[in-house]
Amino acid sequence: MAMRWTAPAPGPIDTWSFDEVEVAPPGSGEVTVRVRAAGINPADAKHVATARPGAEFPVPIGYELSGEITAVGSDALGGAGELHVGDEVVAFRVQGAYATELTIASRDVFAKPVNLSHAEAANLLLAGTTAAEMIQVTRVGEGDLVLLHAASGAVGVSLLQQARELGVRVIGTVGPDVEESADRVRRYGGIPVAYGDGLRERVEEAAEGAPIAAAWDAVGTDEAFEVSLALVAERDRIVTIVDPERAKKDGVLWIAGSRPESARFRDIARARVLELAASGALEVPVARTYPLAEAVEAVRFVMDGHPGGKVALLP
Repeated sequence: MAMRWTAPAPGPIDTWSFDEVEVAPPGSGEVTVRVRAAGINPADAKHVATARPGAEFPVPIGYELSGEITAVGSDALGGAGELHVGDEVVAFRVQGAYATELTIASRDVFAKPVNLSHAEAANLLLAGTTAAEMIQVTRVGEGDLVLLHAASGAVGVSLLQQARELGVRVIGTVGPDVEESADRVRRYGGIPVAYGDGLRERVEEAAEGAPIAAAWDAVGTDEAFEVSLALVAERDRIVTIVDPERAKKDGVLWIAGSRPESARFRDIARARVLELAASGALEVPVARTYPLAEAVEAVRFVMDGHPGGKVALLP
């Protein structure tokens, strides 16, 4: 038997239940994984807060994990090749990662980069593939200068590092009173600027006359949209992961893992993100870990403020 967190119906995180469940043995194209760490993302809570088209409750919580294979079904090939009992792996675009053990499709399972801890590896792929898609849809490349809103968050930190690998320069917005956030942006090659009144002028000063080729929005504020629209010449080079309604109104891009085109790209991008992490080019700062039984407290911590890095659940 295993333990697993589930949303029994649409609602807040306080309604989630932590239950004993039987783990089915792996069938064709499946593996069973003992979870060593589960990554926490805001989407874990947002996607079960209200009824969504196609969602059938109860819903097991959690999209990404790091762990160890305990059983392999027939014809089970991983995203990058053969899988064996005992392999340390990561899995992303799964359902039910907040668990001690689960059986999942082998195509979503990849070798864990040996240089990452389980807590780091469990938080790599959702933010990493989101960042990769933001880069791809805005068509940025070497020499471009990009404006990044919420640069010190999980997606922002991945964007900074992936952009650096491409030779893309980034001006990143941070809280006006959070020097730790500014230091994080500098650590990964970005130029931090404080959001708030006068943001456009501060971005222009940091740009030193260079044009802003594109904008990546991971915060969704009116200020972020207005400054991006003012500074980026082509609206199809502005992308948000937060506000689809504002994106539609302003004629800019919106991407989300629930959209079929995004899902296809992110599935493809997993291998490249793992390659960057294995090479040391992509780090995952972890701020805190919680026991699996304290998932509600951990998710509340992530949702309520600025955790200063990723958060993992440890069974």
